[in-house]
Amino acid sequence: MTQVGKKFEALIEIVTKLRSPGGCPWDIEQTSESLIPYFIEEVYEAIEAIDNKDWDAVKEELGDVMLHLIFQSLIAKENKDFDLESSIDHVSKKLIDRHPHVFGNEKADGAFHAKQNWEAAKHKEKKRSSRINGVPKTLPSIIQSQRIQQKASYAGFDWKNSNDVWKKINEEIEELKIAENNGSKQEIENELGDLIFSVINLARFLDVSAENALRLTNKKFKRRFMFIENELEKTGKKFEDSSLAELDLIWNQAKDQG
Repeated sequence: MTQVGKKFEALIEIVTKLRSPGGCPWDIEQTSESLIPYFIEEVYEAIEAIDNKDWDAVKEELGDVMLHLIFQSLIAKENKDFDLESSIDHVSKKLIDRHPHVFGNEKADGAFHAKQNWEAAKHKEKKRSSRINGVPKTLPSIIQSQRIQQKASYAGFDWKNSNDVWKKINEEIEELKIAENNGSKQEIENELGDLIFSVINLARFLDVSAENALRLTNKKFKRRFMFIENELEKTGKKFEDSSLAELDLIWNQAKDQG
């Protein structure tokens, strides 16, 4: 057994002991459902560490995610649902079956074709009624939208190039303007949704994650906003006491700093 394998076995033994009689009362009373909020939190902490390129934190957070994977599989084993070994077997088989261009005789002309093979194999394996089924409903809406559009593209339903997407975006902007002037709140909501959907489609064409792009922009806005707060504090002023022109000047200073 490799060193990694030994360490993984040791981690399983630690979590098993925590769940066993005489172990930790908190760990013992947990269920698959009760752990969901903590699981989600650890995944987002890992994402934040990756965004920050804090590799020590990434190392720590990936370990925490791994803990939850083991925790969930041990609970499933206790309930006689499945065990960790069968989960590993399943993902190993899936990787082989869905990469016929690596483990079989098929060819893939680039990443898009490889992903197309994956989606086609997955659709056949899952026996789904639609090629765009299988996107989790619990995903954040932006990720869900981009995944739906990717699946439609792999099925052959797509624009020819980004110019077509830009035309669609401009069309949706005009429709939103009309709804703003003449429509109900529901019409505005519908048209705004169409516009956001089209912008996410552009992100896909540009090979950019719309979710990542928005998350990084949120982070950038917070950084610049706090810069304004700090600059105002130096002069003893508050937002409410400052003109928009003053705030805009400091905002531009914040932009110069990144």
